[in-house]
Amino acid sequence: MNVAEIIPPADIWMHGGWGWGWMSLMMVMMVLFWGAIIFGVFWLLRGVARDGSAPLESPARKESPVEILERRFAEGEITEDDYRARREVLTNEATAAADSRESTSC
Repeated sequence: MNVAEIIPPADIWMHGGWGWGWMSLMMVMMVLFWGAIIFGVFWLLRGVARDGSAPLESPARKESPVEILERRFAEGEITEDDYRARREVLTNEATAAADSRESTSC
C-alpha cells in the first residue's frame, strides 16, 4: 500500500486536519446547547405552573404610619405621651385628607 493512498482517507476521517480536539469541542458544545434548551423549557414550564398556584412567599407588606407608630410604642422607643400626640396628628391628617377628597369629588 502506498502512503499517498492512505493520506486522503485519513484527512477525511480527521475532518480536514482539525483532529479530535475539534470534534470533542463540538460534542461538548452540542451537549451544552441541548442542556440549555432543556433547562429553558423546564424553567418556563415551572414558571407557568407557579402562576396558577399560591406563591411560595407572600410579598412584603408595607407598614402604615400608624402601624409603625404602634410598633415603636410597643418596643418602648417612644413614651405614651409621644405616642398619643403622634397618633392624633396621624389620624387627624388621615381624616382631613379623606374629607378633602370627599369635598372635591362631590
